[in-house]
Amino acid sequence: MSVYQQIADDLRQRITSGDLRPGDDVPTEGELAARWRTSRGPVRNALAALRAEGLVESTRGRPSRVATRPARQPVDTSVPFTRWAREIGARPGARTQSVTLHRADADRAHLLGVDPGDLVVDVLRLRTLDDRPTMLERLTYVEEVGRLLLTEDLDAVSITEVLQSHGHDVDDVDHEIDAVAADEDDARLLDVAAGTPVLRLRRFSYGADGRVFEAGDDRYRSDVVRFTVATTGRRRPTGPHFVRPVGR
Repeated sequence: MSVYQQIADDLRQRITSGDLRPGDDVPTEGELAARWRTSRGPVRNALAALRAEGLVESTRGRPSRVATRPARQPVDTSVPFTRWAREIGARPGARTQSVTLHRADADRAHLLGVDPGDLVVDVLRLRTLDDRPTMLERLTYVEEVGRLLLTEDLDAVSITEVLQSHGHDVDDVDHEIDAVAADEDDARLLDVAAGTPVLRLRRFSYGADGRVFEAGDDRYRSDVVRFTVATTGRRRPTGPHFVRPVGR
């Protein structure tokens, strides 16, 4: 591993662990060069890499500092909210509102590719970052998958990880993004006024058999989260990503 990669990895770990918080100054080029016994060239390359990832921001005439809009989530993968929150140094939370087993209406049947009247499971859950209402998720599952959640404490687990432990991995996922007006449930649980624009991410998760087993309708507070999409359409381990917090 090159020196600049080592420097970038060390700073990245300090940022994601919370040792360096949003708004904190990053050690100067001179300090980093002295610590790593290198020239300023590798240091500048490391800082440039972190800027590209959205972890560090620079202003002319002052040291680089930790960005108030850290790590992002890739658009072409299904990253559990819990894991994403921890990766950006936030504390994830969940407040389950309801879990119901019922007969599918025409809309739910269409989303899951089942017949109207077939049993499905609905989950309504509020997700938080550092106790701040962030996203309201409405999830609908085919019966076989959804029944696995009926006995779980959904405030304490990652649904994605629970389902994976039972062999229901996400083989593929489709995302649709738009903006909608907050309805009464959105407003009450997200702590916004009714009619406030919220960002909606509709998600369709496919199993290895090519069938949809989960349909999600996630509604994010637009003052807490932003969506960004790289124009290349390629998966990237770093750089511009999909979901990112605004300022925390």
